[in-house]
Amino acid sequence: MQYQMPSLIGAQTPAASTAFLDRLGAARSAGPISNYDYKSIKSKKQLKEIMKVLKPENKTFLKIPYTFKYNIKDRCVVCGTHKIWEASDNLRPPLPLHKVRKGYPMRGTYCDKHAGIHRQYEYLEQQILAEEHGLSFSAYVPKASSLNPINLVTSGPLQGLKETDIQSLSALGWTVKPPSGSEESKEAELFRLIIEQNAIGDRVKILLTEGAKMTPVEPVEAE
Repeated sequence: MQYQMPSLIGAQTPAASTAFLDRLGAARSAGPISNYDYKSIKSKKQLKEIMKVLKPENKTFLKIPYTFKYNIKDRCVVCGTHKIWEASDNLRPPLPLHKVRKGYPMRGTYCDKHAGIHRQYEYLEQQILAEEHGLSFSAYVPKASSLNPINLVTSGPLQGLKETDIQSLSALGWTVKPPSGSEESKEAELFRLIIEQNAIGDRVKILLTEGAKMTPVEPVEAE
């Protein structure tokens, strides 16, 4: 029985065995989502490596490139895999550029594998930019707690004010009083008044430090 190569349209596995391909050929071939393993340990050399992986496939005539092979709508510009991205998909990559970092936009897109490699390329660019400015960079890794729908629910209406809330409101000049018709215990009233007094005192110190201009009041002479 003769072996038939699988079609690149909608391919989820490599179209050809990557066992006999080099690092670049295996990374550019169709396949499942995977990270690209860098050969170099220096960031700028890694950037050149991964840009070679994401560069669109060329058509050649007598070994002379003259156009792009997979510059077709809903086809990966690197390996030719058919991929239709939903507009709401968070993993949807940007439009490919013919020089990866710059150039005119292509008509095609990236498949799942090369969209993941493009995300890896974006992280590497941010890391290099942070290192040039002396900053530390850590890539965002979503945690299960941040994706829990319970944690995404907004809080309900306020039933009371905390100490920090009363301090911030009093410092801005607000007068915090209980609603009409409600009974406030003497302990709660004393606690609220002490916080308001401290906040007003802090506000007075700020105004005196900044040099608030006080307009003198002239005494009114009695006729």
